[in-house]
Amino acid sequence: MNLMNVTWRKSTYSGGQDECLEIADGLPIGSPVPVRDSKHPDGPHLLFPAPVWAAFIASVKAARG
Repeated sequence: MNLMNVTWRKSTYSGGQDECLEIADGLPIGSPVPVRDSKHPDGPHLLFPAPVWAAFIASVKAARG
């Protein structure tokens, strides 16, 4: 997967800190979701299958109430 031209974003809850995870935006729906460490943007990244990422986000939202 070529990630050279993607836009990376982090949660608005990060408050501008650099100790966050970032996800890649702008990929086709259903694509794996790339995640990286904001402190090491040129380092390795993780790829999560889209359904797994969606389940993770739903779980976090449910836990927050």
